[in-house]
Amino acid sequence: MSTTVLNSQSCQSLADWLCYIEQSHPVHQIELGLERVHAVAARAGLQHLPGKKVLIAGTNGKGTTACCIEQLLLAQGKTVGVYSSPHLLQFNERLRLNGQDVADADWVAAFAFVEALRQDIALTYFEFTTLVAFRLLQQQSPEYCLIEVGLGGRLDATNIISPDISVITTIDLDHQDWLGNDRDSIGREKAGVFRAGGIAIIGELNLPQSVLHKAAELACKTVLVQRDYHYQNHYQNHYGQQYLQQQQSWQWQGVSQQFDQLPVPALPIQNAACSLAVLEQLNMLPSPQQLCSVLAGLTLAGRMQWLQQQPAIIVDVAHNPQSARYLAQQLLLLKPRFRRILALVGMLKDKDIEQTLLPLTPLFEQWHLVSLKGVRGATAEQLDKVLALHGVVTQLHEDTQSAYQQLQQRLQSDELLVVFGSFITVSAVLSCHQEAK
Repeated sequence: MSTTVLNSQSCQSLADWLCYIEQSHPVHQIELGLERVHAVAARAGLQHLPGKKVLIAGTNGKGTTACCIEQLLLAQGKTVGVYSSPHLLQFNERLRLNGQDVADADWVAAFAFVEALRQDIALTYFEFTTLVAFRLLQQQSPEYCLIEVGLGGRLDATNIISPDISVITTIDLDHQDWLGNDRDSIGREKAGVFRAGGIAIIGELNLPQSVLHKAAELACKTVLVQRDYHYQNHYQNHYGQQYLQQQQSWQWQGVSQQFDQLPVPALPIQNAACSLAVLEQLNMLPSPQQLCSVLAGLTLAGRMQWLQQQPAIIVDVAHNPQSARYLAQQLLLLKPRFRRILALVGMLKDKDIEQTLLPLTPLFEQWHLVSLKGVRGATAEQLDKVLALHGVVTQLHEDTQSAYQQLQQRLQSDELLVVFGSFITVSAVLSCHQEAK
């Protein structure tokens, strides 16, 4: 990416525009609030998205829930736009239209439009890119817009839209500097995506009362997991997509329909169940055949993603306590298949490092720690200090790419390498893997 672009007039490519807005307001600088983005959006009505709109908040599971809804709608012949963040390899991933990343030329035109629109109003990186994505959705006019909240909910730039359905997938401790230090406070912020008299679908199994209080205050129609829709596992082993033959099935019961003998996807069943609850409220539940076909092949980059099988390498963007617990559950089931499991981890320093790493300490025979660059990046030494408190011996590396290349060369056929801790860590490894092909 160019580092010399300083004004919008010289922006010719998508890389130029990303450099320009990064220089104007670095991506790591978070400023929550809706005043700026509201003001710019109102100048062209960018807050009015086409079709049915689903706004998806949650600590974890936003991307997988959006992906599941998207694929089930596409299977029924509907047109779908999905806005999500962050990306793993290319910025284009942040907006999919009918399953395809938006092309550079379309992004460039939309960036120029928003730049002219904002005039003297300064926008954060996320606010700018969100408005650009909304411009593209307006131009393409899909029947369904699935919008993933960036951070929290109440003050997130995506919250300027008027959703037909608001979703909270899960609630756990993350982004405490902005959202609060307990699940009740975080839940209240995420419930900011609810609308008066609207539909609120909640997939969190251990729901803070603050969320229910907000829903009651707004007189929402609430659809709660294990109250208004239910799911149950009927399987013993969950080893990931390539071991589907060893899996059993699961069952989903909604308000008016039930699905039995469903294939277990390579994504959390909790999120798939939440997705079906959304589709039921949209009157868009698929046929049993469509549902089984989609679930059997459902994957999302960076989520329990197998890069290779022998020797085995998995990447997962788990970066907070809740997602780490899920990763630990999956690895516990995988453990008997391997002589030993190795970890390659890099994290951001504003995460709960100890509570994220702790659930995984019994599973790894070897820990490899890397430093992440940037003001938010934690050093390998910082991670080591936390693990040393629990008697874990580690190996430190300067950067993710060199550590991954060394481990890949040494990895034995009966070993499993798990890369996790941050989107940044996983992105670096995916880039290495892609370059090596």
